[in-house]
Amino acid sequence: MPTNTPDVTLPNPISNQFWVRSEAEIDADLAELRARPPSFLPPVTDGDAADVDPEMMAALLGAGAWVLTRHSDIIDVSKNPSVFSSASGMTMLDTPAEFNEFFGSMISMDDPRHARLRKVVSAGFTPRMLDKLTDGVSAQAQLIIDEIADRGECDFVVDVAARLPLKIVCDLMGIPDSQLDFVFDQSNHVLGVSDPEYRSDDEDPLTQIFMAGAALSELMTDLAESKKGKDSDDLTTILVNAEVDGEQLTHAEIASFFILLVVAGNETTRNAIGWGLHYLTNNPDQRQIWMDDPAGVTATAVEEIVRLASPVTYMRRTALVDTEVGGVPIAEGDKLLQFYLAANRDESVFDDPLRFDVLRDPNPHVGFGGPGPHFCLGAHLARREIGVMFNALFERLGDIEAAGPPDLLASSFIHGVKHMPATFTPSG
Repeated sequence: MPTNTPDVTLPNPISNQFWVRSEAEIDADLAELRARPPSFLPPVTDGDAADVDPEMMAALLGAGAWVLTRHSDIIDVSKNPSVFSSASGMTMLDTPAEFNEFFGSMISMDDPRHARLRKVVSAGFTPRMLDKLTDGVSAQAQLIIDEIADRGECDFVVDVAARLPLKIVCDLMGIPDSQLDFVFDQSNHVLGVSDPEYRSDDEDPLTQIFMAGAALSELMTDLAESKKGKDSDDLTTILVNAEVDGEQLTHAEIASFFILLVVAGNETTRNAIGWGLHYLTNNPDQRQIWMDDPAGVTATAVEEIVRLASPVTYMRRTALVDTEVGGVPIAEGDKLLQFYLAANRDESVFDDPLRFDVLRDPNPHVGFGGPGPHFCLGAHLARREIGVMFNALFERLGDIEAAGPPDLLASSFIHGVKHMPATFTPSG
């Protein structure tokens, strides 16, 4: 049969329901896919698009996509942006370019536009800026712990993991604290649309995503206008007044970048922290190694959390020409989904890949994306947030542990944890 005829006999990680099963079931199916060449799998809606016109949804989803689960295949695709384009969007949906850029900013662009925008926004991620933010990360981690310390229990995701990156992203952009809950809710509406907890009963999924994005864009556009001509060190001020090759960013470009930060910087770091406590609870020996030597272990421990958590489950590319991946012919226009979580468990790259090892070195994971122009711009900030948060927890709430399994987000795109109970000895 033609290579791009969907194979309905294989496990299908494009399905949202694939990701709300046990870790053992998921890992077994991913291992089966890794043992094969790239497979062309059909789209699955899992009922998420019940309120959307079926013909429109079929057009948006297309026939299916190549699912890449091997580490080497994802490395090859990531290194070749001239062959594998990002401009058609991040997910399975074949949405218009304007929609993709609105929600994806730089992630949904190819060079030279990608390079232009990345050059400007990189001003907010310099070592000096990150050093300044680190003090804020530490202070915020302590405040978060202050609020739960005397309770003895909490919802670790809502009360801890979600609060740190959200506050840092908003501080980075100059968003006032009064808007934190609003930003948190809208980001859940964008990324959680496939999950019943976050899906609106009043709007179809596509409208919900668009309305949440529009609300975030309006907030950011108003803020950008207020920063014009001002002298401040928040990233919005830097971006609205910056020039690259004689050009300034439009307010729409700044708003789009903010949406990207909220999605990529807030949601993904939040999920890494949530999964981190889960892994540490299940591996008390590794937890003790980290607690005994935080200065020496934090760097490798954080990389190991990101490897296993892989907060962005996959990212799409689109073939610009007829080509080949992993020995399989790929036709021009075909979608390829790079399943980072699967690649981060590749037996040919990682020794005992399902083992959580805070001393793992080397650790060539693709949890921040593969090498190439789209490697995560905020990777260094995310690493600092994760490390600072856990070291603060070890110092203040040394016996904190997950008191139950994670409540998983029904999403094939984000490896999310919605809720997770935690317990600890109360301290003043």
